[in-house]
Amino acid sequence: MNRLLKKCLASALLAGSVFSVSAAHAAPPQDLKGKNVVLVHGAFADGSSWDKVIPLLEARGLHVVSVQNPLSSLADDAAATKRVIDQQQGPVVLVGHSWGGVVITQAGNDDKVKALVYVAAFAPDAGQSINDMLKGQPAPVWASELHKDSAGFLTLSTNAVVHDFAQDLPVAEARVVAATQGPWFAGCTDDKVTEAAWHTKPSWFIVAKQDRMIDPHAEAAMASEIGATTTSIDASHVAMLSQPRAVADAIIAAASKVQ
Repeated sequence: MNRLLKKCLASALLAGSVFSVSAAHAAPPQDLKGKNVVLVHGAFADGSSWDKVIPLLEARGLHVVSVQNPLSSLADDAAATKRVIDQQQGPVVLVGHSWGGVVITQAGNDDKVKALVYVAAFAPDAGQSINDMLKGQPAPVWASELHKDSAGFLTLSTNAVVHDFAQDLPVAEARVVAATQGPWFAGCTDDKVTEAAWHTKPSWFIVAKQDRMIDPHAEAAMASEIGATTTSIDASHVAMLSQPRAVADAIIAAASKVQ
């Protein structure tokens, strides 16, 4: 083998070694295999609202399922969530956005659930409904943009989605959110939690500082009340769409603690 060929082979081997090391550092560790994340969407949304977060969680080895809530009552949504929890093998981190926070507060009492993550969500106590929590507060501006159908289900206008629900998304993306929203039964705001899981399960809470649907100060107060590990991010109500990495990091932090 001549000297030039030896030199070329040595360079190729060295380049291959460097590439292998770089790739190893670039690949996220698959250190959370055997753990599950169940994602619960909120009102005026569906399971696709977690699309940007799911790949980030799966990259860490987590098994992820997004619930498709009927949005017809707390009992119905908690039952849908419970069916998904029942299918999981191993510990579950239960994550709820917005109205989904009420759902996980109820459904999170399942023995498989080891941690709760609230994302710009309501975290009621036992015997509380959303209306109980909001009693005495002025109606938000977006309330005038609600439309009720003949069966009593509510949807948000495209204008409200673009300017109040998802104002930090590109307009075209926000319009898709409006077009795919899940109608929410108006009576859900009176449904009361019977047993609040956060009393017995460790909790994490993401406060969305630019939230126009739920007052960020109320979110921070709820996080403090339930003793949650809190992350505040500069995001709208749909933090999982506008800041998916920050939301995924909080979920991963919770998953890292459960056994």
